[in-house]
Amino acid sequence: MRVELIILSTLQSALLAMAQVMLKFAMMRMEPFVWSRNYFYSLLLNWQFALCGICFGAASLLWMYIVRHFPLSIAYPMVSVSYVFGMIAAIVFFHETVDVWKWIGVFLIITGCILIVR
Repeated sequence: MRVELIILSTLQSALLAMAQVMLKFAMMRMEPFVWSRNYFYSLLLNWQFALCGICFGAASLLWMYIVRHFPLSIAYPMVSVSYVFGMIAAIVFFHETVDVWKWIGVFLIITGCILIVR
């Protein structure tokens, strides 16, 4: 049971992080926000935005399975792994710098997840 939860929650967290990365890429390509038909039309034609929605949808479906089959007190904290993936994605895709305090935070998140699924 624990191994299955770790695998599923890691996949769900990766989908959430990928959705956020695609959303950032989509927003970087978009014009400044305005309440117009052209803005929303261009948003719908943005493939990164579409992929973002697909990733969020897949993560939501997987989350529904996880919540149904595992205790929420164990499953919900595992979502925090998405923060780790998000930070790694920020480094890889957006060339952001990460100081030692953020790495300590990542270590604490991972340690907390390990303690929760024990």
